[in-house]
Amino acid sequence: MAKEIERKFLIKTSEWPGCSRKTYFKQGYLSADPERVVRVRIAGEKAFITIKGANSGIVRNEYEYEIPVDDAHQMLDSLCHKPLIEKIRYFYPQENLVWEIDEFLGDNKGLFIAEIELPSEDYAFFKPQWIGEEVTGDKRYYNSNLVKNPYNKW
Repeated sequence: MAKEIERKFLIKTSEWPGCSRKTYFKQGYLSADPERVVRVRIAGEKAFITIKGANSGIVRNEYEYEIPVDDAHQMLDSLCHKPLIEKIRYFYPQENLVWEIDEFLGDNKGLFIAEIELPSEDYAFFKPQWIGEEVTGDKRYYNSNLVKNPYNKW
């Protein structure tokens, strides 16, 4: 069983140094049920379908499979809840981990979230000075909830 162990933080955009490595993401949700989220995502030139279980702290079950990009476009256009999530993801390597910084676009423009996937729940990691408030358990910041309640409506 695949596990995702992830923590999320707001970032202090005025202190964030930026990154040159980035990928454009477009994603939508076939299901946003709290017990199981089903996401379709195009990341750069590849597409994926992902099933995530309910969170238990910072851990949840996650299954991700590559799918044809044309199929993903069709699902995003015809099956996914709207609005779609669009963002640019920047990759900031640090020691043996990578911070993923999402700059949201569209209805969520202005929102920046940094995520870090950890090898275990109690794994100690360094937080750069541009990392702000932790929002790991705040459901408003779940991408699936940003579809229902976009950042520009807060």
